[in-house]
Amino acid sequence: MPEAPDTRTVLSDEELRTLDAHWRAANYLAAGQIYLLANPLLTEPLAPEHIKPRLLGHWGTSPGLNLVYTHLNRVIAARGLDALCVWGPGHGGPSVLANSWLEGSYSDTYPDVGRDAAGMERLFRQFSFPGGVPSHVAPEVPGSVHEGGELGYSLAHAYGAALDNPGLLVACVIGDGEAETGPLAASWHSDKFLDPVHDGAVLPILHLNGYKIANPTVLARLPGAELDELLRGYGHEPIHVSGDDPTAVHRAMAEAMDTALDRIAAIQRAAREEGVTGRVRTPVIVLRTPKGWTGPAEVDGKPVEGTWRSHQVPLAGVRDDPEHLRQLEAWLRSYRPEELFDDAGRPVADVLACVPEGARRLGATPHANGGLLVRELPMPSLDDFAVPVDKPGTTLHEPTRVLGDLLERVMRDTADRRDFRIVGPDETASNRLQAVFDASGKAWQAGTLDVDEHLDRHGRVMEILSEHLCQGWLEGYLLTGRHGLFSCYEAFVHIVDSMVNQHIKWLKTARELPWRAPVASLNYLLTSHVWRQDHNGFSHQDPGFVDHVLNKSPEVVRVYLPPDANTLLSVADHALRSRDHVNVIVAGKQPCFDWLSMDEARVHCARGAGIWEWAGTENGGEPDVVLGCAGDVPTQEVLAAAQLLRRHLPGLAVRVVNVVDIARLLPREEHPHGMTDFEYDGLFTADKPVIFAYHGYPWLIHRLAYRRNGHPNLHVRGYKESGTTTTPFDMVVRNDLDRYRLVMDVVDRVPGLAVRAAAVRQRMADARTRHHAWIREHGTDLPEVAEWSWNA
Repeated sequence: MPEAPDTRTVLSDEELRTLDAHWRAANYLAAGQIYLLANPLLTEPLAPEHIKPRLLGHWGTSPGLNLVYTHLNRVIAARGLDALCVWGPGHGGPSVLANSWLEGSYSDTYPDVGRDAAGMERLFRQFSFPGGVPSHVAPEVPGSVHEGGELGYSLAHAYGAALDNPGLLVACVIGDGEAETGPLAASWHSDKFLDPVHDGAVLPILHLNGYKIANPTVLARLPGAELDELLRGYGHEPIHVSGDDPTAVHRAMAEAMDTALDRIAAIQRAAREEGVTGRVRTPVIVLRTPKGWTGPAEVDGKPVEGTWRSHQVPLAGVRDDPEHLRQLEAWLRSYRPEELFDDAGRPVADVLACVPEGARRLGATPHANGGLLVRELPMPSLDDFAVPVDKPGTTLHEPTRVLGDLLERVMRDTADRRDFRIVGPDETASNRLQAVFDASGKAWQAGTLDVDEHLDRHGRVMEILSEHLCQGWLEGYLLTGRHGLFSCYEAFVHIVDSMVNQHIKWLKTARELPWRAPVASLNYLLTSHVWRQDHNGFSHQDPGFVDHVLNKSPEVVRVYLPPDANTLLSVADHALRSRDHVNVIVAGKQPCFDWLSMDEARVHCARGAGIWEWAGTENGGEPDVVLGCAGDVPTQEVLAAAQLLRRHLPGLAVRVVNVVDIARLLPREEHPHGMTDFEYDGLFTADKPVIFAYHGYPWLIHRLAYRRNGHPNLHVRGYKESGTTTTPFDMVVRNDLDRYRLVMDVVDRVPGLAVRAAAVRQRMADARTRHHAWIREHGTDLPEVAEWSWNA
C-alpha cells in the first residue's frame, strides 16, 4: 500500500492562539476544581475561605489530557469526524470535566451547571465533594465509557468500541503507569483483530509524563529507540511529540494528529476501496510532557513540576500556609482567566474556536451513551432449537451445543447489521458452540496457514487467550450500543474478577442517571465447569465466580444455573434480551439428561425456582423432607437420590425443588428477584429438613438464606475444594454431593429415620465404598451410576 503523502501541518498564528486559549482555559478549570470553593474567576484576591477544606483530585496528568482534548477538538471539527475518546488515566477526571464544561455538553446534561460564573463555581464545588461527582472519569461525566479507577483496560475498551463501527475514530489516552499493567500490555495485540473494512479506527496516544504516584514509569525511562522497537513490534508506527514549550508542543501535536489521521484514512481507503488485505503498521502518538506541566515549579524548596510530587495536589497547605496560598493564586492567574472568560464567566470565542458542534463534541457523542444506539436483538423462536422431552431423564443432550445452534441463528440474523459478537479465550469449539462458525468465522488479521480453520478477516467471533481482552473488548462493544456473549471455562473467569467489579459499579451508577440509556447486558456463559473437569484436575475446578458476583449490586447482577438444554435456551434468551445487567449462566457442555420440555422450561425459568412434582412423592400432602438443587450435576444427583428414597423408603414424602435463578433464595427486600418469606416457606417449608445440592461452594446458599425461617433445618452440599484428576462421579463423591451421601443426609436429618432406616443408610455407605474400589480397578464409574436414568 502506498504511503500517505507528506502533508506537514502548519498552524497559522490565529489557530495557534485559539488552541492555546482553549488549553489554558481547560488547565485553569482543572486546577480550579481541585482547589476552589468560591471566587471562581478570581475577581477578588484569593483568600483561605475560597479554598476547599479537603483538597482531592489529581493534577499531574491533567495538562497532558487537556492538550489531547484540545487537539482532538481541532481535528474533529476540521475533518467532520465522529469520534470517541477513552481516557485511560482515570485520575484525569478534572480535565474531562473541564473540557465537557467548556464545549457545553456538561451543561446540556446538567442544566444547573451552566456555562457562566455560577455554573463554574458549581463545577468547582461539586468536584470530589459530598453530593458531587467523583475525581475519576466516572459514568456521571458526559462522553465517558471508561472510569479508569483500576488501570489497564482503556485500550481494550477502545478496540471494543471500534468494532463494527466503521465510521468511528476511537482515540485512547494511555497513561504510562497504566502501560505497566498486564491487561494493557496484552491490549496492544488488539490490532490483529481490527478489520479496516467493517470496524472503526483506534488511535492510541501513549502519554509519558514520567511518574506514577511515587516512582518513575518503565516506558518513560526506556531509551527512545528501544521504545520504538517495542511499539513497532506490536504493529504500530510511533509518532513522537515532546517538550515543555507550549508553542512548540501545540505545533508538533497538530502535525502528529494530522499525520496519524491521514495514515488511518489511507489504510481504510486501501482496504475498503482497493481490497488491500495485508497488515500495515497503524499509528500511535507518543506524547512526552512534564508531569504537572504549567503548575508550580517548586514548593517548599523542592521540585514539583516534572516530578512525582505533582501527581495529586501540588500545594497541600493552601488554607493554612500564606506562601502556599500566594503560590496558588499566582499559578491560577498565570493562565490569564480574564482573557479566557467574559465578565459573566462564559468562555470567549477564542476558547471555543476549535470546539466541534452538536453530537461531534466528545462529551455529546451518542457512542458514549450506547443505549441511545442499541437495537433489539433479533431472537428466534426457542421452539426451533428445543430438544424433545417426552419423559424426564430418558434422553441426553449437550446443553451448550444446543445453545450453539441458537447463537448461530442470532449471528446469521445480525450479519448485515453487525451488532452481535461472541468472545472467549480460545474455547468456542471446546465449549461446544462451534455451530456459530457456520455464520461467522473468527476475527483474524494476522498471518494464516493452510491448516487453519474458521479464520476470517471479517469474522465476529473473537478468540484470544486473554480473558482480560475478551472482557475489555466486550465491555467497550456493549457500552457503545451492541450485544454480545463471553464464553469461558468456569475456573478461569476469575481472571476478570476485578474487571467485572468495575463494570458492575459502572452499570449501577449509570442506572441512577436518567440521561444514560440502558445498554445490553454483559452475558457470561461459564461451562467446562467444576463437576466436569475431572480430566483436567484440581487446577480447573473452581465454581467461585458466582460467589464473587453475588456480592455486588443486586439491581445489576443475575446468576442462573439451568439444569438442562431447554432451560439453558430459556435463560439465554432472557439474558440476551436484557438491559443493564451482568448475567452469569453456568451450564455444562457434557451430555446431560433432559428434564423439561420447552414449554415447561419457560415456565420454570420464569419462576426461577419451583417444585418438580413428578420427581417427588408428596402426593398432595406435606413433605417429610425437601431435596433442593441448583446446577445440572447437583440436579441429577438429587433426582437419583429421590429415586433411591422412593425405592428404599417408599413411605417417605419427598419434595424436589429446583432453583434456576440463585437470587430467588434472597429476601425480596435484598434483591429484585428475591422471594418473600411466604413464597420461600411455601417451597422449602418453615420447619422440615432441607437437603440442598448446590453447584458451587455450599456456604453461599447459607449466606443467601440465613434469614429464612427454615435456615436451622437447611443442610447444603456442594464443592468443598476436594478435586483431582478422577472419574466424573468420583468428583461428587469426594465432595459429598453424590446421591448416596444425599440419602444418608435424609436419614440423618428426618426425625425418626436414624433408627428406622439404619439399614438403608448402611447400604448407601456401602455403595460409596464399592465406588472407591471400582474406580481404582477399572478407571470408570460404577455401571449403576454410568448407566443410570430416571425411570421411576
